[in-house]
Amino acid sequence: MNDYLIIFLIFLFGIILAYGVLILSYFLGPKRNFIEKLEPYESGIKPGRWGKQINIHYYLVGLAFLIFDIEAIFLFPWALNIEKLKVLAFFEAFVFVFILLIGYFYILSKGGLKWN
Repeated sequence: MNDYLIIFLIFLFGIILAYGVLILSYFLGPKRNFIEKLEPYESGIKPGRWGKQINIHYYLVGLAFLIFDIEAIFLFPWALNIEKLKVLAFFEAFVFVFILLIGYFYILSKGGLKWN
């Protein structure tokens, strides 16, 4: 029970710190409004005739990064417990990476990483 209390306190501290910094920056920061600051911004493309034609590759590359980032998150605890599980753990990790490789080759076949 004590472990959960520590985790809750750290979580609460993080939320208080995040909102505290936002509130402080709102009250202490400069309040200068000008045209460039108020314009919407998306990947360096100036708004106007290009504003509605955002390239889908931004999102595909972001999703590919997210998939492989989550892969690393799932493989880290597996690597810490490989001594206990031996052959079963190796087989499980092999299946997991194989499924991710299928997804990677699917992204490549659809041209998700080709930049035109």
